Amino acid sequence: MKKTLLITASLLLLFAFTPNVMAQEEEEASNWGASLDIYSSYIWRGTKFGTGAAFQPGLEFSTGAFAIGGWGSVSTGGDEALEMDLYASYSIGGFSIGLTDYYFGGDWTEYDVNHYLEPSLSFGTGDFSIAGYYMLLPATDATEEEPATSFGDNGDMYFEAGYSFKNVDITLGAGDGQYTSDGDFTVCNIGIGTSKHIKLTESFSLPLSGGVILNPSTGGFFIVAAISL
Repeated sequence: MKKTLLITASLLLLFAFTPNVMAQEEEEASNWGASLDIYSSYIWRGTKFGTGAAFQPGLEFSTGAFAIGGWGSVSTGGDEALEMDLYASYSIGGFSIGLTDYYFGGDWTEYDVNHYLEPSLSFGTGDFSIAGYYMLLPATDATEEEPATSFGDNGDMYFEAGYSFKNVDITLGAGDGQYTSDGDFTVCNIGIGTSKHIKLTESFSLPLSGGVILNPSTGGFFIVAAISL
């Protein structure tokens, strides 16, 4: 368990230092970025998490084609739905490969129990994008119906395609496991959204976005709005 944590931390450090060397050789500039999104509710891949509005901060370091960062979400309602993630990605051409470590609370050092690892691969060209994800699930306790599993023995798939035209974004996602009502692979996320900037002063405008989301598998229907800082 601790060994797994050390191995993962070592890999993240390796990812962090290797691109830095490449960036220095290519004389590319590195930078830090911070963000904060405030959503009316947290909807992810066709499923609602928590109650009330959600505050979602982010911090990222990027250099050249490499990025590493952290992202979180905390809901303001009684069901907090805490989420704190770490991620790393590398892009070349229209392709991007990534690894995300999802954490939803509990002892952070209990890596085999409280963490979900998800490798991903995406491709974008023009206004079209497509991505695939496979979330490795943590260990589960044994029951009479199902034996215990170790970390990474099972997982959930999710695929998503997106298309943008003018100021409208369309999303179509399909998955299995946690994303659908019966665990079978099917369409679970149909969304349409748009965004605009509200001018507050001569030099500052507030980004506002909104969307309508339907999960045909669970029957969930959501309308959300967000501001970004």
